[in-house]
This record gives sequence, structure tokens and C-alpha cells, in this order.
Amino acid sequence: MVVGETVVRRATAADRGACERLWLMFRHDMSAFTGELPAPDGTFRSERLAAAFGEEGWAPYLFTSEEQPVGFAFVRGLDGPKRVLNSFFVVHGVRRGGVGLRAVRAVFAAHPGPWEVAFQDVNVGAVAFWRRVATEVAGQAWTEERRAVPGRPDVAPDRWISFEV
Repeated sequence: MVVGETVVRRATAADRGACERLWLMFRHDMSAFTGELPAPDGTFRSERLAAAFGEEGWAPYLFTSEEQPVGFAFVRGLDGPKRVLNSFFVVHGVRRGGVGLRAVRAVFAAHPGPWEVAFQDVNVGAVAFWRRVATEVAGQAWTEERRAVPGRPDVAPDRWISFEV
């Protein structure tokens, strides 16, 4: 689907390399909030990337602009009662131009139903972005709560937004 100048499409096996490189940028950005360091080979943990391309109930999406990769979304829970936007990233060069909002709306529209999105309180940009997204797609019919990160009592709880598309 073409959204503005951005193409949002389900990623294929041929797109995995581009998504892997975008994943490194995403994890690098997230390290400012999580403190995660790369492994000795320079990579970050990538189990969500692997799941998006290989597990049932997951779907990877790639965003391109003029055939250049500019972001991704990994969705899980497609085989369950709620869809979860597991990972979402837009490269810095196209941020603040509406690419993220247009792309995420297209991903949500591809899978109508209940959705959840998690993010960290310390990521001030994400807090503002996801509240705006929830309001744009669901009006005032969305909720927000903090939830502990499973198996990680050492980190602050995530903030979760829930709504229906």
C-alpha cells in the first residue's frame, strides 16, 4: 500500500537483510533508554526480528520511500485476541514528516481489531507519538497503563496503550 510518498508492505524473505540493518539502528536508538550494549560482534539481540520473519502469528512490515528502506514494524498476536505492535522504527532522516504516523496507520488498517503498543516512559518522543497515534486512530477510546516487564524486575515498567482499530 502506498501512503503519501511512503510504501508500506509486508516484508518478504528478500527484505530480511534490509530489516536486519534497520534493526541495528533501532536497537542503537533504544540503547539510550535500555542501556543495552551490543554483543562482541557489534550486533544487538534480535529474537523479535527472527520471530517476525519465522513464527506463526507474526508479520514484518517494511517502509520504503523511493525504494529506499526508511522503517519497519513487527506485529505479533495475529493468531490471538489482540494484535501487538512489537517493534516500530523510522529512520531519523524522515522523522517528523508524517512517515511514522502514515505507516503505522497502514499497518493497523491491515489488521483490524484490538491493538496494544508498549514503550518506555523515559522515551519522551515515543510517549507523545503513541498518544497522538492512539487519539488519531481511536479518538478518546483508548487506555494507557504501566506493566512490569516479564522477567526483568531490574527495569522500569513499560507503558502500554490499548485501542480498537
